[in-house]
Amino acid sequence: MTAPIPSKIHYHKKARELELTYPDGESHRLPVEYLRVYSPSAEVRGHHPSQAVLQVGKKDVGLKNIEPVGRYAVKLAFDDGHDSGIYSWEYLFELIENREAYWADYLERLEKAGASREPLGIEIKQL
Repeated sequence: MTAPIPSKIHYHKKARELELTYPDGESHRLPVEYLRVYSPSAEVRGHHPSQAVLQVGKKDVGLKNIEPVGRYAVKLAFDDGHDSGIYSWEYLFELIENREAYWADYLERLEKAGASREPLGIEIKQL
């Protein structure tokens, strides 16, 4: 089965959520942090599962731009500089369908790594 194509995509800047509305009227809101940590880019996923890079400190990430890619995807540009992920309609629908399981897995991987969703602060040294 092929994934449905959204009829509308809206970024809720204050909530940091991307809303996908489908022709049947169904809509889903995905947190930008979730989209960022599950970016389909090689920079995040690697070229093999063993090369995947755990994304940390992305809790407050937002979107700078949403760009259509043909008739099959969108390219999301994040405000942390990441802009190489192309999100196909199939992949976005997979993220919707598996949101709870994927998010739980991400939180577990963060915990095992001793990492955090919180952005890293800028260290200021006193002289």
